[in-house]
Amino acid sequence: MTHVWALAALWLGLALVATLLSIWLRIATALSEIVVGTIAQLIIGAIIGQAVLGTGESWITFLSGAGAIVLTFLAGAELDPRVLETKLKEVGAVGVVGFTAPFVGCAAAAFFLLHWELRPSLLAGVALSTTSVAVVYAVMLEFGLNRTDYGKTILAACFINDLLTVLALGLIFAPFTIKTLIFAGGSIAAFAVLPWLTPRFFRWYGGRPSELEAKFLLLILFGLGALAAWADSEAVLPAYLVGMVLAGTVGKDHVLVRRLRTLTFGLLTPFYFIRAGSFVAVPALIAAPLAFVVLLGAKMATKFVGVFPTTRFFKSPRRESMYTTLLMSTGLTFGTISSLFGLSHHVISQAQYSLLVAAVIGSAVVPTLIANAFYLPHHLLPATEPDEDAELEPVAEPARGAAPAEEGV
Repeated sequence: MTHVWALAALWLGLALVATLLSIWLRIATALSEIVVGTIAQLIIGAIIGQAVLGTGESWITFLSGAGAIVLTFLAGAELDPRVLETKLKEVGAVGVVGFTAPFVGCAAAAFFLLHWELRPSLLAGVALSTTSVAVVYAVMLEFGLNRTDYGKTILAACFINDLLTVLALGLIFAPFTIKTLIFAGGSIAAFAVLPWLTPRFFRWYGGRPSELEAKFLLLILFGLGALAAWADSEAVLPAYLVGMVLAGTVGKDHVLVRRLRTLTFGLLTPFYFIRAGSFVAVPALIAAPLAFVVLLGAKMATKFVGVFPTTRFFKSPRRESMYTTLLMSTGLTFGTISSLFGLSHHVISQAQYSLLVAAVIGSAVVPTLIANAFYLPHHLLPATEPDEDAELEPVAEPARGAAPAEEGV
């Protein structure tokens, strides 16, 4: 166990360094963790060895995956059904264009400019068409925009974008089997039952120090994640949908959300973002820097061509349109998943995989830095800091604590 504890200390030490850098440089913690992961893998790998960071360890992979799942669930739980109803056309249009423009443009860039074959080019289009819900939600939460209609609209558009990405990956490359039907049927049944079952289960047995609510939610998320993996889909997709259907229950319980955030940002997401950064193969970038620039530039350019005019069409102010466009240009979870799928199924080579992952992770950093530095909509930020407001929000504690009293009546 010495090796495990030492490795855990190393990763949490890197997470602490990343947090300090985010405070000093005034950037989102998720971005600093990605950069720290890249630099740590480069330096430690050069001095000691590539395996020292332990990114392939099963428990690190689990914590990283759990971080992506719970973070995506929280992003879904932040969605406001009222916002979706009032801005359904805008959300749908931005999400569809945010997928279509980079899918076509990046595939064309890979095929015509980098001279990749058709299937690798299509996979590049899929991998670079994504928008990172994890990164966008982390940034929104850090600035408090997740509580605004504007932030909830962006998160909803991100979900539609990534849903289309997953569908494209499945339709073009993954076989549609009986497992897919079972996964779809099981997920639909869960989405139908959970909104009815969850509030009643919490009212009967919740409000105790044992944190039954968190255990129940993790059981659902991991169970659907296992079903998704078994069906050759991705665990984060049902997590987002579970968050959406429980937005009226979990999303309004500020105490529960606060505790889930503590677990997620304090332990899980550092493993997710640092591990993502460690996948950047710097030697591959040095060997083919032009290809990296072409892929990253194609993604950002096509996102701009598609998303910016669409947001302007719906009367969004220029500054907010630019901020939306840049955040929609981010990529991470589904981009790396798509790239890894292509590598494991021999659609792309190791060199192409490294370039794609580097472009995906670069898109998580570059657009967000530009957005927060030059286009952050300060007029939409809450009057109080996110952390302070979070401390004021848990007014629902008495309601949750009242459950045992109701049982005894």
